[in-house]
Amino acid sequence: MLTELIAGLREDDARPALPGTSRGDLARLVGGYAVALAAEGLTAGETVALAVRPGPRSLAVLLAAYHLGLRLAVVDPSAGPEVVRARLALAGPRLVLADAAAQAVAGWAAPLARRAHLALPDLSAIAPVRTVGRRLPGSPPALRPRPGRFPRAYAGEGDAVVVFTSGTTSRPRAVVHTRASVSAGMAAVRDLVRPVPGAPVLGGTFFVLLPSLASGAPVALPARRGLRRQLRSLRPQAVYLTPPQLRAALAAGCQFDGRVYSGSAPVSASLLAAVRRAGAREAWGVYALTEVFPAAAVESATKSAYDGDGDLVGELLPGVDARVGPDGQVQLAGPTAADRYLGEEPFSWVVTGDVGRVEGRTVVLGGRAKDMILRRAENIYPGLYEPALHVPGVELALLVGVPAGDGDERVVAVVQAAAGAAERDVRLALREPLARMGSARPDAVVFARIPLAGRSRKPDRAAAARLVAGA
Repeated sequence: MLTELIAGLREDDARPALPGTSRGDLARLVGGYAVALAAEGLTAGETVALAVRPGPRSLAVLLAAYHLGLRLAVVDPSAGPEVVRARLALAGPRLVLADAAAQAVAGWAAPLARRAHLALPDLSAIAPVRTVGRRLPGSPPALRPRPGRFPRAYAGEGDAVVVFTSGTTSRPRAVVHTRASVSAGMAAVRDLVRPVPGAPVLGGTFFVLLPSLASGAPVALPARRGLRRQLRSLRPQAVYLTPPQLRAALAAGCQFDGRVYSGSAPVSASLLAAVRRAGAREAWGVYALTEVFPAAAVESATKSAYDGDGDLVGELLPGVDARVGPDGQVQLAGPTAADRYLGEEPFSWVVTGDVGRVEGRTVVLGGRAKDMILRRAENIYPGLYEPALHVPGVELALLVGVPAGDGDERVVAVVQAAAGAAERDVRLALREPLARMGSARPDAVVFARIPLAGRSRKPDRAAAARLVAGA
């Protein structure tokens, strides 16, 4: 798909690609950066680290790198300098591409950036650095789009992108997607989102934006401020937001009128139903991992009608297979699956870390295996019960284990009420779901704002457990 997208870009195409950038502008950027990267002496299979904010330039660099057969390693400034340094040491980039913002985080603005939980090491100590976009005095040399003949496209297979997920400074973990798995993932997103040429798509990840561009739809990144105004102005045919972004959008009074997709963290039936009430024609929860993007999807009506145990994440997408391993964890395979973790053997099946069951092509999750709570010698998987806690008035709810001091754990339900909801009313609504939980019924119910963490702002269970430890 990416090869077709790049080949289809024309410099005389005035149709919009991103706000303020036409498809012709994008064509010139992609061609210019491809010439510039080739002039750096980079060849197919070599790694380039990318620390550039999402936008036209980072998109053009990504496409140019793909065109040349380079492998991109994505830098996450929220991981911390030691972790980033260890990750890049594992990836071994020949070149680091960084914009002025990333260079500031690694340099003069480091104290201010740390307040926003952003930090980067000295990137020049890892590999030569080139500045993408505006270059400030004292910055490394600029990588500017260069005129010249568009290099021939790399036609082979191989790695396309490295995305770091977890691990430690001593053993970072990096997911490697090949050109084939990236292309299959893009095609799966296109078939799920069904972009119509000419109508805008709003989303924050390249896995959403690129299939839309390839289908002839202009794309836009969600505004950090003024999302309500942006939605009203664009009237996008499709929107992809993470659950925290969706909750913030609903709290701000945003209205939708197309299809809305959400993933990267658990998506509750109540959240999807709220999106439908806010005008969306369809509201979808997407089950995806860094290793398999996407894997399954479910629409709001189906999810709301489900009354069984666990979290219904939907039907497997075409080509994706699932099974349950001997430890109860769901395993996935298919063309959208990554090839391997960097430095390790290729996958045959991806072990998701999610406990669950597979019924035909339907997947129901019971929570993360590592989140299991042990109380009175009984294993309790929070994901089996948390969906039932999302009654009207509940924005987010978790079950966490709190050490009881004797090797056992207490089970605490942490409930984040929706804006305007009275705690008394929510407690009343929770009585029946709590009564149905049987031996998994929590020892306490605590109302609090649930901490979020990570790039996708997932609920931080460890922090939530510490928050309610005295309950």
